[in-house]
Amino acid sequence: MKCTLCKRKIEISFLNKIKGTYVKVKGKLVPVCSDCQKRYGDELKNVLKV
Repeated sequence: MKCTLCKRKIEISFLNKIKGTYVKVKGKLVPVCSDCQKRYGDELKNVLKV
């Protein structure tokens, strides 16, 4: 699975959970890595709407 913003591969834990989060944009869940979460913080939804 790849991050929507930086296009890098998102790590997956042994329970098949991603090390990041999903953000809901226009009714769809979009994967975002933990690095992009830290970088954009509260502005994450505004950045993804572009």
